[in-house]
Amino acid sequence: MIVTTKAIVLSAIKYGDNSLIVRCYTEKEGTKSYMLRGILSSKKGKLKTAYFQPLTQLKITGNHNNKGALNSIKEVEIINHYKSIFTNITKQSIAFFLSEILVYSIQEEEENSDLYEYLETAFIWLDSHQKTTNFHLLFLLNLTKYLGFYPETKNSKFDYFDLSEGLFLQHPPKFHFISGINLTTFKKILGINFDELDKIEFNAKSRQQILTTLIQYFELHLSGFRKPKSLDVLKTIFN
Repeated sequence: MIVTTKAIVLSAIKYGDNSLIVRCYTEKEGTKSYMLRGILSSKKGKLKTAYFQPLTQLKITGNHNNKGALNSIKEVEIINHYKSIFTNITKQSIAFFLSEILVYSIQEEEENSDLYEYLETAFIWLDSHQKTTNFHLLFLLNLTKYLGFYPETKNSKFDYFDLSEGLFLQHPPKFHFISGINLTTFKKILGINFDELDKIEFNAKSRQQILTTLIQYFELHLSGFRKPKSLDVLKTIFN
């Protein structure tokens, strides 16, 4: 079936000597993987490797097979051209990290237009703003809205946050919770949008603590989720 859809690149893995397997999150059909044969050796082909950097926003016309099978791309063009994500080392590190997060977080091969719009808008914001050191923290937290486990905030004055249940509690649960200063810093990113980020100041230690909490939160709620390999690079950049 030939499908034309917007798509965001999540990963590109070398296959053999000159091919790529590219994973995208598409607007119309969720996660799709494509075999791009010979792309690394072709100088004249319509498909260029530069199109498939992490988080690149594309319009693709592809041949979509049955679920789980590798698909092929017939035509592609870049939309929403980024001006700084691939030239700014901090933003580039964030992009690699978040693309890995998304590979482990989103498996569904079905349309979710709200999630697609969130990703599209968030990455355009990242590209067009200067103060982005806390972007990945809010991105991860808000991503949980679309994955179904955003924190229940009605009792946010309580002293403990149960990571397993996503609830604020008056008394500590047996396992997996945050409290004290860790909870105070975590609450600062609850319920805000990207334009409010520049009002929040975190030192390197606080930023690291929130990130550790968020990664644990994802691990507890998503089966098959793994810590991204690029996590250490991100830690180094922000220290």
